Amino acid sequence: MKDQMQRVNLSTVSEFVLVGLSDALEVRFLLFVLFLITYLATMAGNITILVAISTDTRLHNPMYYFLGNLSLLDILCPTITVPKMLEALLLENKVISFTGCMLQLFFLIDVVGTEIFLLAVMAYDRYVAICHPLQYTNISEEQRS
Repeated sequence: MKDQMQRVNLSTVSEFVLVGLSDALEVRFLLFVLFLITYLATMAGNITILVAISTDTRLHNPMYYFLGNLSLLDILCPTITVPKMLEALLLENKVISFTGCMLQLFFLIDVVGTEIFLLAVMAYDRYVAICHPLQYTNISEEQRS
């Protein structure tokens, strides 16, 4: 009789190869410029919102506090993934380590989950403001104290 050997997969994943949208250098450079401009515009817009909210004292109320936090999360979300994508488009370094991929995934899920929770809190804040307009100021100040 033949020895029964267990078949076990002993291979491990150490890195992933990122497959891009195109192999043509001109198209990759065009995509790099397009994504970089979009990324920088996103950063500039959200930083402007954060500066406006922090410098204008009239905007120091719960809704603008939530919008400031949303802007911060909107800065973090693309910052987690876009730099590696830009690197892959420009430098032809299309490899990401398994650890790097898992860290990106963890932080992206964390930031997106936080953003969803924040949007739910913002919706509740608007609900209270609309359904109890005369009591909203007292309710929101009670929460801050």
